Amino acid sequence: MDLQFIGIDPETGQSGSPTIWVDPESRDIVMQSYTADDATREACVRNTAPGHDRGIPDHETVIRVPVRMVPALREACDAAERQL
Repeated sequence: MDLQFIGIDPETGQSGSPTIWVDPESRDIVMQSYTADDATREACVRNTAPGHDRGIPDHETVIRVPVRMVPALREACDAAERQL
């Protein structure tokens, strides 16, 4: 699988960097970022989307994307839509 690189955290060093890609086949946005801490995960469980079961399914996770990555996230959304 080839992913289209979109952007990397501009304040990062050479390792452990929040990064955003787009899968050109599925148009999914793929993100590497910080694992959410327990307090954030618990807040997600408490604030479950209406009509959904409580909890985080085993096949899902919660990540935090730094606000400084918003421009790259917007670019990823645009790139995914261009694949249509």
